[in-house]
Amino acid sequence: MKIADIIKRLALGAFVGCFIVSLIEVLIALQSGPQVVSFSGYDVINAFFGSIVIGWAFSLSGFVYDNDWPLPFQVIFQMAIGLTVLFAVAIYLTWMPLNLGISIILEWILISVIFAVIFWLGFYIYYYLEAKDINQKLE
Repeated sequence: MKIADIIKRLALGAFVGCFIVSLIEVLIALQSGPQVVSFSGYDVINAFFGSIVIGWAFSLSGFVYDNDWPLPFQVIFQMAIGLTVLFAVAIYLTWMPLNLGISIILEWILISVIFAVIFWLGFYIYYYLEAKDINQKLE
């Protein structure tokens, strides 16, 4: 594991984390009506730093793919680390509304898992196509 790989993963994790949080904030604004929604400076700062920490958790846990473990175990390991950090940050920053009942919490968890799976699949397809391209060039 090289320091350059760690820096690359940290940068990618921060970028993807900030992108997802920005996307979610836009979706919230579109759902509620942009004229109704306002985010305070405190909310924006928390979203920025929280998304970076979450992005780092998902990207650094991706080092598990450098091992020869079975793919399902690697995916479960990465998702467990990433989602655990996501839920911890969400509870700490009060993104997850714990006071609104279990159905809202389950909905929040379901949406989080769906986003994580979509982005995991996106990266999987990207790296699959990269490997396929490299193998074609080697032939």
